[in-house]
Amino acid sequence: MPPRIPVRLHEPLRALKAVRIRSYATTAANPELYDVVCVGGGPAGLSLLTALRASKTTSNLKVALIEGQDLQNNQLNNASPDAFSNRCSSLTPASVKNLQDIGAWSHVDLSRVQPYQEMQVWDGVSDSRISFDWDTARTPWKPRTPSQPTTIAYMIENINTTTTLLSRLSELGGVTTHSPARVESIELGQETPELDLRSWPVLTLSNGKTLAARLLVGADGANSPVRTFAGIPSRGFDYNRHGVVASLKLEGLGWGGKDHKIAYQRFLPTGPVAMLPLPGNMATLVWSTTPERASKLKSLSSADFIAMVNAAFRLSTVDLDYLHTLPEGQQDEVAWREQHTPINNGNVPMKVLNVQEGSVASFPLKMRHADTYTGERVALVGDAAHTIHPLAGQGLNQGQGDAAALVRTIETAVLHGQDIGSVLSLEPYNSERYAENNALLGVCDKLHKLYSVQSGPLVPLRSLGLSAVNMIGPLKGFLMQKAAGIR
Repeated sequence: MPPRIPVRLHEPLRALKAVRIRSYATTAANPELYDVVCVGGGPAGLSLLTALRASKTTSNLKVALIEGQDLQNNQLNNASPDAFSNRCSSLTPASVKNLQDIGAWSHVDLSRVQPYQEMQVWDGVSDSRISFDWDTARTPWKPRTPSQPTTIAYMIENINTTTTLLSRLSELGGVTTHSPARVESIELGQETPELDLRSWPVLTLSNGKTLAARLLVGADGANSPVRTFAGIPSRGFDYNRHGVVASLKLEGLGWGGKDHKIAYQRFLPTGPVAMLPLPGNMATLVWSTTPERASKLKSLSSADFIAMVNAAFRLSTVDLDYLHTLPEGQQDEVAWREQHTPINNGNVPMKVLNVQEGSVASFPLKMRHADTYTGERVALVGDAAHTIHPLAGQGLNQGQGDAAALVRTIETAVLHGQDIGSVLSLEPYNSERYAENNALLGVCDKLHKLYSVQSGPLVPLRSLGLSAVNMIGPLKGFLMQKAAGIR
């Protein structure tokens, strides 16, 4: 009987080829063997694979990508400079540095990326305000140094991020891609005279292929089949809120001009509304509100929708409550109410002139957190591990942080000759990311609940706290460093 290959091999899988029986098709009993199989071709999964291929330590690993959608159709091609996707994210400096380190950022379409240098945040009930910018987030008597950052974050379309990573991955090569292909089943492997795969996840795909993974990575979203296979519970709740998104055209470049872009976020009792800058006089909207109001906003004419967005940053919560009860005619009603409302234009975004056709959409908001990010031969990244309220714009950044940390863990295992799929080898990844992500999830959840209160003693207390933080530069700087991922 020929010797069986044990599952704890430390060498890359091409060493196995001399022992395996030649086959022209894969079967459940004789699958294709991979060191790392990643399910999910979003930013987190693509960042993980790109980093593995870019690293000298892990570039010899045999890796595969499985994505249900056609990746060729999910790329940025000849996009109009006046049209932007409504699915945008705020990339922190730490996330951008990670993309630079793996050689991906040089592939980004910079003409569609907008850095911003300031963020205005205020209480929709009391109008208490805080301004986040690096110039005020320091000790007053210490002058600025050239090394200090000026950019808070970078607004980028998700499709631009995906295209960037796919371009870099194509440049590096060495990834077996199954796209479009669905995962039909995930089961533990079998013992045969040649291979002992009883602890290895074996994936059967809709294209008939069968893959066995020394390490299976779930980057497959909030309803992760990989997490289900691993038996890892995910706990949390629905916020009973929807995020309304849209691509907007403003009346100008913004009050700071093209070199000082400002993001705005107002906390309303039903949820925060944010307007984030895109190149030129474009902006992206994220408005968290009740499902009923989200449905109402999506049903409005363009003129009435634009009026409601402008009102969300200018009128009182009482006015907004009334406007949501109107079946139509919000444009005229908002125009009349603005005449009787004192507005400091410099404290609110420039007015919206147009909404991009077909860009108004919504999605439900949830908070979920897996009990652990790792299991035997399984690791979770991105939304498969956690989903967060969008008020801090940290969802994509958490996924990028997960991918980078998992790559470091895999590198350490390879350097020390460990099995990259063992629970022991994966524990550093879980230890590094779980506590950090859990803290951020908790902060965002508490902020959502804190600003959902419309009256009572909590309103002046939270307003006092916000004003105090705004006046203490070092404290504000500490919070900004945490949000930017600066250690």
